[in-house]
Amino acid sequence: MTTQPLKHALELPRIKVPPHPHWPPLGDAEKAALKQRIKTLLDEQNAVLVAHYYVDGDLQALAEETGGCIADSLEMARYGTTTDADTLVVCGVRFMGETAKILNPEKRVLMPDLDATCSLDEGCPADLFSDFCDAHPDRTVVVYANTSAAVKARADWMVTSGIALPIVRHLHERGEMIIWAPDKHLGRYIQQQTGADVLLWEGSCVVHEEFKGFALQRLKRLHPEAAVLVHPESPEDVLQQADVVGSTTALIRAVTALPNQEFIVATDDGIFWKMHQLAPDKKLISAPTAGAGATCESCAHCPWMAKNSLHNLEQVLISGANAITVDPDIRAKAVTSIQRMLDFAAEHNISGALPGS
Repeated sequence: MTTQPLKHALELPRIKVPPHPHWPPLGDAEKAALKQRIKTLLDEQNAVLVAHYYVDGDLQALAEETGGCIADSLEMARYGTTTDADTLVVCGVRFMGETAKILNPEKRVLMPDLDATCSLDEGCPADLFSDFCDAHPDRTVVVYANTSAAVKARADWMVTSGIALPIVRHLHERGEMIIWAPDKHLGRYIQQQTGADVLLWEGSCVVHEEFKGFALQRLKRLHPEAAVLVHPESPEDVLQQADVVGSTTALIRAVTALPNQEFIVATDDGIFWKMHQLAPDKKLISAPTAGAGATCESCAHCPWMAKNSLHNLEQVLISGANAITVDPDIRAKAVTSIQRMLDFAAEHNISGALPGS
């Protein structure tokens, strides 16, 4: 496996991680009234909620209650094309809204906060990435979903964590060499699993980067019967201790499928809402980060995902603000890389959905 020249890493912008927002607390009656107002607005506008597993549990519950979608990136990308709703309200981060708009240009796509971005997206500027690809024209460009529309437009394939392995394995079997961006940990894991020749972009997720292998070893000693579930965006010394490495949906499936009563989970703790719903008797433990008060920037929860709330969801439905737009020329190129993934998923019966969802 090769890695990109260090000079590219030095040129990348430093990611400014926002503080976690503090939303006004709601009593039970206030929350119920707010949710009812949102449900009415959704119905009036023929709008549907598309929520990621990492957003607040209240938003996931509302999506479920209103016939929307709670999913990982693969199903979020696919969902908008299967609904007759006129408006998609994407509760997640900006690249998810952009992907929804790329695949559904005729629909209105709204987000509670347009500043809800992603460290992987921010760390892969389209101009620098395009230069990097131009320097290696013999390689197939595969980008993770956590990238801008402009980066997807430069790619041959877009993939999510739930489908990256079979696609890269397929490309490797065809003799293709790969450029992978932006997450270096996921890219390294995929290279190790497939044996492909992968040139890595030096990006990382602020949430998964914080999980600590040495601290996980200590936690495992305290919970020797716990299964360790790890998202492949995590550092290698964390992956090496995992019982299951997989996408968000794969980790949720593991909680219900494995006999263990305790699970140490190395991904965004927003996933706990769905895990608790499906396996209420299981004990879930966050994998250790640097820790609050130390050097932890995320402490197992994405500060950009946290920008989604019931409060600003209501406001965006009232105002119609925060509509996602994608330049038509960029969309025309980006849709090809995304559709390749969706076609591959359909051909090989690969789903990011949970059973019964």
